[in-house]
Amino acid sequence: MKKFIGNKKFYAMVLAIAVPIMIQNGITNFVGLLDNIMVGKVGTEQMSGVAIVNQLLFVFNLCVFGGVSGAGIFGAQFYGQGNQEGVRNAFRYKLIICGIILAVSIMIFLFFGENLISMYLHEGSEVGDITLALQYGEDYMKIMLIGLIPFSLIQVYAGTLRETGQTLLPMLAGILSVIINCTLNYILIFGKFGAPKLGVEGAAIATVIARFIEAAVVILWTHIHHQKNEFIVGAYRTMRIPKELFLMITIKGMPLLVNETLWSAGMATLMQCYSNRGIAVVAGYNISSTISNMFNIVFIAMGSAISIVIGQLLGAGKMEEAKDTAGKMIFFSVIVSLVVGILMGTIAHLFVNIYNTDREVKHLALWFIRITAFMMPLQAFLNASYFTLRSGGKTIITFLFDSCFVWVVSIPAANSLTHLTGLPILWIFLICQSLDSIKCIIGYILLRKGIWLNNIVTS
Repeated sequence: MKKFIGNKKFYAMVLAIAVPIMIQNGITNFVGLLDNIMVGKVGTEQMSGVAIVNQLLFVFNLCVFGGVSGAGIFGAQFYGQGNQEGVRNAFRYKLIICGIILAVSIMIFLFFGENLISMYLHEGSEVGDITLALQYGEDYMKIMLIGLIPFSLIQVYAGTLRETGQTLLPMLAGILSVIINCTLNYILIFGKFGAPKLGVEGAAIATVIARFIEAAVVILWTHIHHQKNEFIVGAYRTMRIPKELFLMITIKGMPLLVNETLWSAGMATLMQCYSNRGIAVVAGYNISSTISNMFNIVFIAMGSAISIVIGQLLGAGKMEEAKDTAGKMIFFSVIVSLVVGILMGTIAHLFVNIYNTDREVKHLALWFIRITAFMMPLQAFLNASYFTLRSGGKTIITFLFDSCFVWVVSIPAANSLTHLTGLPILWIFLICQSLDSIKCIIGYILLRKGIWLNNIVTS
């Protein structure tokens, strides 16, 4: 057990990286919670329409994350090696891949948005008008598409800053974004201070404005402080990347992009499976997801910290230190998540009662949250395992470990249980969540074998 416990210096180092990421993600998710509550005050149909669109946009968000992650692995290891030109080329790669993802995604949402939203709208509960939910969802999506541009730029710049040890600025930009978003939400959703009452459209406008301001802060700071951020010097003089490096990043990164795309699409498909039990399930699942995201930031930030720390150690060739550090960080993530999960399950009813929605929706949301809280330590271990394997360039294994499991095991199970059985939706949700325990066993075996201990940028 002692080998999993670090000293004060170790925890200070981990928290110095993880806490700013937690704060930034917490701020982002807090905005999502406030958005959700404010839109929920307007009506169940509005909340359901917005929830469906956000689930679809989540697929785009994860595509971007996957697109920059492959280059991010190289960026962290290049930085650990002291190779600024390598970091610069990784940054350029991120710009190119995000531009491609952005163009394709906007076209899909523009031409197929209505059909995608309609997939989630089914009769089956006593509450909700599916026609209204569809209309509100379309209104919200049209505006949110504009915000995909600054979101992509934020991921490119903020990700590179974190890989080079600059975690504070993205956090501060996120705080500013939240303040702006919350203020504009209140004004535009409810029509305060003489502004028009715009409802779901107001929520979308507020989010888009906040994202543009956050992007502006991150981008301007990076260029102004070029002494600290050497990678940005000359980054735009050319978009050419050495062919060998481009192929290396693509080979390592493509499984990550495909993985994040399929995984997020898998999560959207799981929600679609659950939605067959009625619009109340969509609303309850939305409340649960929004609140759970507030607490999940702990193990998600720990995963990001693992990726950065282990990536830099591997890039520097410190294999034994990387192995020892990974074990301690994974253990720390699980223990902290256990405490957070207990807290979330205990106070779940307080969050649910904030919403102005139907009793059926509140009941479903409460138990969705409690089930998620119970599974949090398991999810923490899975997330930490994923990022540890990824930091050593084992992207094909993480692809099989992550998204393939969702499509081969989780989705068929959810689809079969919702269509072929009369089990209550809460039991179905619990069974599908419990299936991830299989991944825990696989992840543990892969970690013990040490197959991730690789330096992929050795010159």
